[in-house]
Amino acid sequence: MSKAIAVIALIFIVALVNYSIYQKEQHLAEGRVVYLELAPVDPRSLMQGDYMALRFGVANQVYAQLPKATDDQPRSPKVNTADGYVVVALDDRAVGSFARIDDGQPLADNEMKLRYRLRNGEVKFATNAFFFQEGHAQAYEAARYGQFRVDENGDVLLADLFDADLTKIDPSSN
Repeated sequence: MSKAIAVIALIFIVALVNYSIYQKEQHLAEGRVVYLELAPVDPRSLMQGDYMALRFGVANQVYAQLPKATDDQPRSPKVNTADGYVVVALDDRAVGSFARIDDGQPLADNEMKLRYRLRNGEVKFATNAFFFQEGHAQAYEAARYGQFRVDENGDVLLADLFDADLTKIDPSSN
């Protein structure tokens, strides 16, 4: 009896994981494209292999607009709010720039909402790192934009990195 329960639980877990993978693949395939300007910070981790730590210009602008808690800490002020949405305006190349914190106003044709999360006093979109094959760090030094896929809920997934001309970075061509 306990073996049957274990097998059923295993099948359920595998099905759940596969469904989650399917949802992410659909999000990447069907999500609306937006490019966010990024500022890479630390291109290598000895424990995790090669990766690029990412920060986004829009995240800095969101943080500046959020209400801050006042306290006597010498560090930067803590944000006094929860996760939310930011509205970005898209130019003709689908590059998003900060428009406003979502306040419920209807979106213009060139605007979209992106979900942000507050983690450790920082505004995050999807991920804060991009992992790549060892030895390809030099190719990714040219990265200036992250291409995101946005679903109807404003959830974002990082799809790839692009250079200043919005050309996808292909480390195999270097």
